[in-house]
Amino acid sequence: MHRKFLFTVGTAIGAAFLTAAFAVGQSAGTTDDQNKTMKSGTTASTTTLTASDRAFVMEAAKGGLAEVEMGRLAAEKASNPDVKSFGQRMVDDHSKANDELKALAQQKGIQIPTDLDAKDKATRDKLAKLSGDAFDKAYMADMVKDHKTDVNEFKKESQQAKDADIKAFAGKTLPTLEDHLKMAEETHGKVSGAKPAPATKKSGYSS
Repeated sequence: MHRKFLFTVGTAIGAAFLTAAFAVGQSAGTTDDQNKTMKSGTTASTTTLTASDRAFVMEAAKGGLAEVEMGRLAAEKASNPDVKSFGQRMVDDHSKANDELKALAQQKGIQIPTDLDAKDKATRDKLAKLSGDAFDKAYMADMVKDHKTDVNEFKKESQQAKDADIKAFAGKTLPTLEDHLKMAEETHGKVSGAKPAPATKKSGYSS
């Protein structure tokens, strides 16, 4: 009886030990997986983004910042009322689009720029030194060039983006950019006295 009792107790203790060891092993495995995720600094949304989708978001953010900055400059310095009006339209429309893009970028784990890059700063500084008709012509010429590129890139992304949210953003913003291009060409024609050139497809995305 005594040996049987000891055997039963020993078996129970052994089973309890194995159960506890298994639980600890599972916990350690979970912790290791969590640590790997934390060390990698990635989430499901960031790891599924293609390089082209990520590049589009970054370039769109840079361009949006530039449009707002140049638009403010035009609203202040332009001598032609149509140019002033166009500049304010850029501030209003692109500020809204920038806010939407910022929220989307945060959702996808992308850190977007918050200041102009060197190229756009140089353009802003160049325009800031101009005044009167010279400013109006230079600003509107820049806006025509930029929006031709913008329209092409947003159209491409609205058709080819792999991420559904980024694709939707591009498609939603595209009509506004097409409207901007039409306005830019018309206004540029007024201040330069020349007929606007038809839009041509270009590679890359500026502002």
